[in-house]
Amino acid sequence: MPQMIDEPNSAIHLGLRENLPQFSLLVAVNAFVGAMVGLERTVLPLIAEHQFGIASKTAILSFIASFGAVKAVSNLLAGRFSDQIGRKRILVLGWLIGLPTPFIIIWAPAWNWIVLANVLLGINQGLCWSTTVIMKIDLVGPARRGLAMGLNEFAGYLAVALTAFATGYIASVYGLRPQPFYLGIAVALTGFLLSAIFVKETHSYAQYEDQVVTRVGARSLAMASPSFAKILLVTSWQDRALFSCSQAGMINNLNDGMAWGLFPLLFASTV
Repeated sequence: MPQMIDEPNSAIHLGLRENLPQFSLLVAVNAFVGAMVGLERTVLPLIAEHQFGIASKTAILSFIASFGAVKAVSNLLAGRFSDQIGRKRILVLGWLIGLPTPFIIIWAPAWNWIVLANVLLGINQGLCWSTTVIMKIDLVGPARRGLAMGLNEFAGYLAVALTAFATGYIASVYGLRPQPFYLGIAVALTGFLLSAIFVKETHSYAQYEDQVVTRVGARSLAMASPSFAKILLVTSWQDRALFSCSQAGMINNLNDGMAWGLFPLLFASTV
C-alpha cells in the first residue's frame, strides 16, 4: 500500500535565482575541484623526466591511467551513494581523500608515490565533481538542469586551465618542486573548508521535486529502490535516451583523457 507523502517543505524553492547564493558557492567549489587537476598536468611529466629519470612516455602517462580508472569508479559510486548518505557527506569525503595529494607530490621519493597521489586525486575528482553537479541540479529543478551543468563544467575546466598555466609559470621561475604545489595545498584546504562549513545538503530539494513538481512522489515511494545492476542495465543499454547520454559522456571523457595525456608530453618535449 502506498505510503502517505508529507506536506511539502514550504522553505524549499527550486530555481537558480531562488538558490543563487548556494548555487554560486557550489560553482566556486567545483572551480577548486578543477584546480586540483590543473595543478599537476603541466609539471608532473617534467618531474618524471628531470627528477626521477623516467624516459618512457608510457611510464610517465601511468599517472593519467591511474587517475582515469579510479575517477570512473568514483563517479559511479558518487551517484549511487549520494541518495543514501547525503550529497554533502560525499563531497566532504572527496575533499578529505584529496587533501594529501599535494603533500605526497612534494615529498615523493619515487615515481610510484606520484601514481598513488593521482589515485587519491582521481577519487577526489570522481566524488567531488559528480556531487557538485548533482547538488546544482537539485537546487535549480528540471527547468534549468542544462544551465546548471554548463556552469559547472565551465567553472571546473576554466580552473583546470588557469591552474595549469599558473603552476607551469611557477615551475619555470622557482623549480618543479615544491613551489608549484604550495598552491595545491591552498586549493585543497579552501575547497575542503568551503564544503565542510558553508555548503548545505541538497537532497531535500530532490525529494521536494519528486513529490511536488513531477507529481510522482506516491508512485516512487511505493516502488522498491532499483538495484545497482538494474540501474546500470537501464542507463547503459535498455533506455535509448539514457544510452545516448552514457555514450556521449564516455566519448567526452575519453577525449578529455587523450587531451590531458597528449598535452603534457608535447609540453615536456619542448622544454
